[in-house]
Amino acid sequence: MRQLMPDPVADVEPLAVYDAGDRPPPEGRPWVLANMVASADGAATLEGRAGGISTAADRDLFHRLRRLADVILVGASTVRAERYGPARGEDGPPIAVVSASLALDWGARFFTEARARPILVTAAAADPDRLAAAAEVADVVIAGQERVDPRLAVVELGRRGHALVLCEGGPTLLTEMTGAGVLDELCLTVSPLLVGGQSPRILTGPLPGAPVGLDLVSVLEEEGALFLRYVRTAG
Repeated sequence: MRQLMPDPVADVEPLAVYDAGDRPPPEGRPWVLANMVASADGAATLEGRAGGISTAADRDLFHRLRRLADVILVGASTVRAERYGPARGEDGPPIAVVSASLALDWGARFFTEARARPILVTAAAADPDRLAAAAEVADVVIAGQERVDPRLAVVELGRRGHALVLCEGGPTLLTEMTGAGVLDELCLTVSPLLVGGQSPRILTGPLPGAPVGLDLVSVLEEEGALFLRYVRTAG
């Protein structure tokens, strides 16, 4: 992988770029880093899955970023669509799933084979029977009353000792996190593909306070894919 910015480097170790130690913890909450992939024409999925537009280098970076994180945050629909496997303690951090309804399959291998116990982030108004079932297979975090409050979810994860939260989407969750003002960093892979159609973007739906400013920190490239690292513009 070569670095194009800030300085050209013919062969760079990705973690030397992404584990740069420049993530000062925001006051009262962990740092939130989102990792997403999009096609050259802005599609976030192909046939309903982000994996369809990923590249080998993107998948490698996906796992490297997981090793930097203290916890992975993901929406329940993404867990289902991307066929998430169980959290492996020796390979990376626990996975926290955001679900207000808790309409999940408790017998799925995501729960039954997890070595790092999953976390379920939900709302106080969730069905009591589902809350009880969730507590059997995961740690339950209440973050909001009728719906999950993104800021409160991040704060609660911080109270559990997690300093770096890696958000893997999908687009709805990332929009909510950005709108709540808790997205600090975006790692975006631009895949050298044109997809067309009606695929969602990495953000979908209204975004309060748009546009949100980003500062480009670094650009890497491999086999035509660009790896862009942004931090949210201060102020």
